[in-house]
Amino acid sequence: MKTFNYSVKNSIKNSNIDFEKFKNEKNILIQIFCGQGKENLKKTVLTLLKELPQAVLIGTTTDGEIKDKKITTSNTIISISIFENTLIKKYYVENQDSFDTGFTLAKELITPNTKLLILFTDGTTTNGENFLKGIESFNNKIPICGGMAGDNGEFTQTFICSQNKILKSGAVGVSLNSDSLKIHNDYRFNWSSIGIEHTIDKIEDNRVYSINGMSPIDFYSKYLGEDVALALPATGIEFPLIVEKDGIPTARALIAKHKDGSVSFAGNLKEGDKVKLGFGNAEMIMQNPIKSFDTLYNIKPQSFFLYSCMARRRYMPDLIQVEVEPFARIAPTSGFFTYAEFYHNGSKNLLLNQTLTVVALTEENTKIDKKVKKAEPEKKDAYARTIRALTHLIRQSTKDYDKQTTKLNEEKLYTHNLLAAQKQFLRHTIHETNTPLSTIMGNIELYEMEFGKNRYLSNIEVAMKNLFSIYDDLSYLIKKDQIIYANQRIDLTDYARSRIDFFSQVAINAKSKLIFESSKRVKYINFNETKLQRIIDNNLTNAIKYTFENEDIYILLYEEEGFYKLQFSSHSTLIQEPKKIFEEYYREEKLKEGFGLGLNLVKKICDEEGIKIDLESNSHFTTFTYYFKKENNENSAT
Repeated sequence: MKTFNYSVKNSIKNSNIDFEKFKNEKNILIQIFCGQGKENLKKTVLTLLKELPQAVLIGTTTDGEIKDKKITTSNTIISISIFENTLIKKYYVENQDSFDTGFTLAKELITPNTKLLILFTDGTTTNGENFLKGIESFNNKIPICGGMAGDNGEFTQTFICSQNKILKSGAVGVSLNSDSLKIHNDYRFNWSSIGIEHTIDKIEDNRVYSINGMSPIDFYSKYLGEDVALALPATGIEFPLIVEKDGIPTARALIAKHKDGSVSFAGNLKEGDKVKLGFGNAEMIMQNPIKSFDTLYNIKPQSFFLYSCMARRRYMPDLIQVEVEPFARIAPTSGFFTYAEFYHNGSKNLLLNQTLTVVALTEENTKIDKKVKKAEPEKKDAYARTIRALTHLIRQSTKDYDKQTTKLNEEKLYTHNLLAAQKQFLRHTIHETNTPLSTIMGNIELYEMEFGKNRYLSNIEVAMKNLFSIYDDLSYLIKKDQIIYANQRIDLTDYARSRIDFFSQVAINAKSKLIFESSKRVKYINFNETKLQRIIDNNLTNAIKYTFENEDIYILLYEEEGFYKLQFSSHSTLIQEPKKIFEEYYREEKLKEGFGLGLNLVKKICDEEGIKIDLESNSHFTTFTYYFKKENNENSAT
């Protein structure tokens, strides 16, 4: 096997191809890598088939071309391979479903001694992953290589060809069939993930509609900037989404932006996939690629075909030849920069992005010389070191971030479990507390009915009512997220009076008196009784706790413009921080008993139910006012 590579910048007629030396060859494979559009591709094809009509020819448009040690753009590379003991079959498919295209192509190309399939598809309409699954469904043992066509980053129209047939959609391929041909394939990824995980929310095959609750355009705008989002897909391909597939990090490059804000990727993703944004790890890209291909030393390649992602060239345009030169030092090397790469691993065909895929071919039995010098970019040492340093910084920072995130997640889980256990303990405690509290209160009432009141039992009763108020607060806090509290028709006047009666003895023991005044006997509201009790009880207990001795506490209820105003007013210490009084755990007087939870609970209920709160505090009186909406179509007696 021998391969000859030629560069055709302007016209093939002016090239230095010596067609005479190929005239008598039978097994000729020609690959055309054209970065000059459809017309140049067509002219090149016609000239080559005229000169070498016995040749099997496939071609593709590109986003860059590879010829030995050189990387070019907007150029045409012609790779002519001559085989001694290998037969070549060709076929093409157009205008079919991607899966069916792959199945049909495999069916027509694969023979009992097929060693390799070289495949090109269009780069904008074919679903590459489904195409490869179609091939795999027919035969999952044959190695594949190649990629999706490019159009210099325009993402508008790509072209492929088989002989003189130019296709704008579909696939072309050849099979290499031989008993002596040896194939080695491998790939390099070198893209690292960065930042937090994101979730694919909505997707159809390779078209994504939502990521983390955002449109893909908004997602890229948030993390890469508005300029990048506007330029998609051109710039976004350098920052793919990275997802774990079968334990292997796999990139998915963005190839199309749609008017509805959705985007298409070169490969499929699934709803619920966890992805991260990726960046090119220059530190790894610039390492000698030959050293990473351990099994390559088992053969001595006569040719290398490289199919590399466009993002690699665009990400490091001045340094990417470092990745190509080591191969060219061993054997003739050709290929192109793709919109996605095809790779075979075990029994699976994989659609890759951001990768360099390599195929080494030989019809000889000797092995490679391991002493391959590492290529270095000329006069770019300082720049290369800077790129390596920045990449290392990003990579190390990402590792540190991931380590901290793992630690925080562990602590978060521990805290969550601790809070859950605490909540469960409180739930059981509250449940078990209710019975003895009710028993004590019931026995106090029975004793008073039989023997009359006495001072000691009155003190116990006051303490018990305070305990009941705390118990009710805790019970509400524990149950509020598990129970739906339905509203009902409540007479606010009657209900307020009942709660005032309940706490009247508590006020008397605190040397105060509860005085209730209402402008109207019946006042109906549509409200939940449990929530209403928490509002009234907390205001009454706070008033009793903070009112000066021998001062009365006034509870006023009257009507005003569609509302009932419920006021709690008494002579107490001036509130210094009215804005903080409803905050959780805030207490103005530290010496007073309590947890600072009551008014915070009241505020939450009022916010939920749309109850307006007014607070006025001066040296004479402190007044809390609550505005309850009157029941609609109320027909109350006066």
